[in-house]
Amino acid sequence: MSDRGEPRPVGRPARVRVTSPHTERPRRGPRPTVASEIDAQSELGEIYLAALLRAQLRLAVSTVSVLGLTIGALPVLFWLVPGLTSHHVLGMPVSWVVLAFGCYPVLVLLAWRYVRSAERNEREFTQVVERW
Repeated sequence: MSDRGEPRPVGRPARVRVTSPHTERPRRGPRPTVASEIDAQSELGEIYLAALLRAQLRLAVSTVSVLGLTIGALPVLFWLVPGLTSHHVLGMPVSWVVLAFGCYPVLVLLAWRYVRSAERNEREFTQVVERW
């Protein structure tokens, strides 16, 4: 007789049902990653993204502040020290020389620092996302 109570054909072995012990427990989906949380715009993804945006904003504000304190303060310096316009270097007033040749190295240095720091922020964010 078979498992169902039916007569079994002669010469054939009984059929055995083979199952895995893992089929009885409920299946869990794949563990969500930070990248999937960000893509899904979930609450956790919003927190990670907000942290990156805050870091980038802090960097931008500090860069603009340094720019304002260096190059932005030059008109005030020229107003406080009127002698800079009366002295000449290379046939130009000193104030013009400072504006023509002094500002660009400061701008290049600030831009270089900003790009390196922004890339570092993004690299650290990527490491956090990949590690989780």
